[in-house]
Parts: sequence; C-alpha cells; structure tokens
Amino acid sequence: MTRPASFPALPGALWRRLMLVAVVLAAFPDLACRGQAPLPPRVLPASLPDSTFAGLIERLSEPEGYFDTDNLISNEASYQHVLGVLARQGVAGGAYLGVGPDQNFTYIAQIEPEIAFIVDIRRDNLLQHLLFKALFTLAPSRIEFLSLLFGRPPPPDPDAWHDAAAPRLAAYLDAASQRPDADTDASIRRTLDALGLGLSDEDYERISRIHRAFQDDGLDLRFSSHFREPRPYYPTFRQLLLETDREGVQRSYLASEARYRVVRDLQLLNRVIPVVGDLAGAQAVPAIAAYLREHGLEVSAYYTSNVEFYVMREGRFDRFAANVDALPRMENGVVIRSYFNRWQSTHPHTVTGYASTQLAQPLNRLVEHHRRGGFRSYWDLITAYALDPD
Repeated sequence: MTRPASFPALPGALWRRLMLVAVVLAAFPDLACRGQAPLPPRVLPASLPDSTFAGLIERLSEPEGYFDTDNLISNEASYQHVLGVLARQGVAGGAYLGVGPDQNFTYIAQIEPEIAFIVDIRRDNLLQHLLFKALFTLAPSRIEFLSLLFGRPPPPDPDAWHDAAAPRLAAYLDAASQRPDADTDASIRRTLDALGLGLSDEDYERISRIHRAFQDDGLDLRFSSHFREPRPYYPTFRQLLLETDREGVQRSYLASEARYRVVRDLQLLNRVIPVVGDLAGAQAVPAIAAYLREHGLEVSAYYTSNVEFYVMREGRFDRFAANVDALPRMENGVVIRSYFNRWQSTHPHTVTGYASTQLAQPLNRLVEHHRRGGFRSYWDLITAYALDPD
C-alpha cells in the first residue's frame, strides 16, 4: 500500500506499522471490538536509567499487604510444564507480568520480553528481587550467581562451567562449604545503593534475612507457610533446579548460560521491575497498564500462580479481571497459572506424580468470557480454554 500524497508525512517505519494495523483490522474486523485503544509506537529506551527504575518502583507500588508464606522459592514443581505451550503459541517479546520469586525468571528466559514487572502483595518479594538483581549484577555466570546466592565459594575457573548441566551445578553446591561473606553483603548494598532506591536499614536487614535463609538451608530450602508445617509435596530448590518440561528437558533460567544471560541482560538494563501490589488492587496493575500503553507495549504473558483462587474466594475476581482487561494484550498473549489438585480434583492436564499443574489460557479469552458473564467457579476458570499442553 502506498502513502497518499495528501497524508501527513510520517517516518517510514511508523507508516508501515500503521498500514499493517489497517490491513489486519480490515481482514479481521472483530479485533477492533476488543476494547483496546491503538498503541503509540514503542518508545522504551534501550536501558532504563537508574533513576527511572527507582522511580517506577515508587510510583507503581502500593502499600504492602499480608500473605501467610515466606515464598522464598516456588512450591510449583510443575513450573516448567507450560514451556512447550508457550513455544507452540509463539508467546514471545512484549511485556511480561508475574508474581512471586524466581520461577518468573524461567518464563522470562523462554519469552525474552522487552520488559518485565514482578508484582506481589508482600514487600519482602520486592526486596528479594532486589537481592536477585544485585546478584545478577555481580555474577556473570550461573555458577557464580548460585555461589553468591547460597554463600558458597565460587570455583576457581568459572568459565570452565559454561556448559555444565544442572546436576553438576547442584553437586558443586552440595559439596562446597558454607561461607557467608561480609564482602558479598557489602557488594550487594553498594550495588543497590547506586540505584537510588532509598532503602532503609530495616529494608537491608530484611534483604540479609532472606539471603541468610538461602545460605543456611542451601539447596534443601523449601517454600514454607507461617504457622503450618511444609507440605510433603513442596519441592526443594534442588528439585526445582533439576526439574524439566513435559518432554524431560531442563529449561529453567539456570539450565544454560544462554537462558541465564537473557535474564541477566534484562536485569542490567533495569528492565525487570519489582512492584509491591495486589493483582486485584486499584493501583499497581492499572498503573502498569497505563505505563505499557504509554510506551506502546503489549502483554505477552501474565503469570498469576494460584492468586486467582484467593481473589475468587474473597469475592474480588471482578476487580482482578478488570485489571487484566485494562492491560494492552498481544493477540496470542496468555495467562500462566498453577492449580493445586487438592482444591477439588485432578486437572486433565496434570502430570502424574505432581501436586501442581501448570496451565496456560489465552488472555483475550479470559477477558471476553468474563465480559459475557464470568466464570461460575475456580474450577470453571482453570478448565475453560486451557491450552492443550500436548
């Protein structure tokens, strides 16, 4: 399609993008009825300045809330079982939203988004992600990252570990003696201070407490709940490190240097932004939606863990769904969730031997179904439009 002579002059790339949108909407007119305004051209800088990173955390975050777990690591042993679905659906790029600790990094390594927001109601989750950010900054490789995280001395030649598989990394950490290092604590603090985050002494004490839990328990660290004993099906960090996708392939962010670098590069560019927020709240997610629209970005994946179970039980699912509706979404964008079979019955997509089931559902299907009257129950939510993992 050529540019009409009377049409205002536009940069060539912007003209081509506008023409592509026009062609798609002409061929699929129903897409124009999804309630999403056209986005401006992408204007995200290659690297967010430290001041912008710190400002976004402050501007997007809500006051912290309470949840009765430490959530230092995931309790979803099935977290990789959805990666094949993401690949077949072509879920890639754009913006990523997620909740919880480092299982997000595996989805980020797979999707390679332009920017990621990790939203959690607990401020400790934000502080833990700042700890991770500092360790990514200090650690060029997986073995150095894990050594710093668990307070073990790194091997003398980290480059020799470039092609090491996850079992070899685990064996090294299990054999290495614990060596909490005051120099590491000082390096973490200097790294975070340089970002201008305005962290208090109490914040740094909470970061140190989180770090000590990894150092003290090593690869035996488990997800734990307050006032309850850990469930026998909660995996250790070691199990999570050695887990695989449904085809038996290890594909976590620690499975290869290439996957680790995807996450590390985004961290160094200040494009993994932790936020204190309620997924069904009135501040964080709507503010993220506004930021994405302002910068011409659409959500490719939204990882909610099992948060929807709780917001539905509390009668706040309408607010959660409205927040999803406000997000600019890719046509093939998905929500990734985890279902624990103890709530009702075994999900059809459950892998034998796993207490949790990782599921993917088209984001637009979720929004459209809710607009038409909503889901009758949590079981209805997790079974409707669930993408076939095989």
